[in-house]
Amino acid sequence: MRLKLLLCLTVCLALGACTFGVPIGERSKTQVPVATSTQKSKYGNPSSYVVFGKRYHVLDSADGFVQRGIASWYGIKFHGRKTSSGEIYNMHAMTAAHKTLPLPAYVHVKNLDNGRSAVVRVNDRGPFVQGRIIDLSYAAAKKLGVKGPGTANVEIRVVNRGQTQPTSVVRAIPLSDQANKDAPLFIQMGSFSSQLNASNLVQDLHAANETSARVSQLQTDNGLFYRVRVGPLFDIDEANAIVRRLKGKGFQTARIVVQD
Repeated sequence: MRLKLLLCLTVCLALGACTFGVPIGERSKTQVPVATSTQKSKYGNPSSYVVFGKRYHVLDSADGFVQRGIASWYGIKFHGRKTSSGEIYNMHAMTAAHKTLPLPAYVHVKNLDNGRSAVVRVNDRGPFVQGRIIDLSYAAAKKLGVKGPGTANVEIRVVNRGQTQPTSVVRAIPLSDQANKDAPLFIQMGSFSSQLNASNLVQDLHAANETSARVSQLQTDNGLFYRVRVGPLFDIDEANAIVRRLKGKGFQTARIVVQD
């Protein structure tokens, strides 16, 4: 009887070694973030901010945001440090950094080079390199096949509450094909011959928390005009999102223009 019991214990231990002998990191799967009803973080959501001399305008809402560009990733150098939202960066979590989306936001990222896709939680600011639109965590980069090459062409779409897949969105306001993609963009709210009218519109915009609105002068053959603009911006998708935001606040005259 004692021999049978000993044999039984030996078998159980052998089976247990097959299960519990595997390191946790090898058998656990990265959880897919699901968009939840979250309030904006206390930190990382100013109306605008400046990095390397360029001003970025943080979106009030992420709804309907779509963007294509280059993704990169950041890892162990930043592991354990605070992100822009105040959270601690965990390179093994499915997170990302974006320049203008409100924090936090959930986006579906599709690698256009290999077809892989994943949902990440945006909780940081960056990348501040020309042409790059999102900085993925190590875990997200590995899942999407970006870790090896370092960068990839991607499409990002905001995921709504309770979703793990994005809703299809059509770009609402196309930019003229003749425009230089590197030229600064502005949202023009109006052009006036009266400086007082321009100043009144700026005050209305500031009251609506559009604090980057400014008046600029333009001398023409027909006289001096005062233009009210928001910007500069350097990405058409972000400019489209700001136009939608402004129109949602009642400023129906908002339109995208290229710096002249």
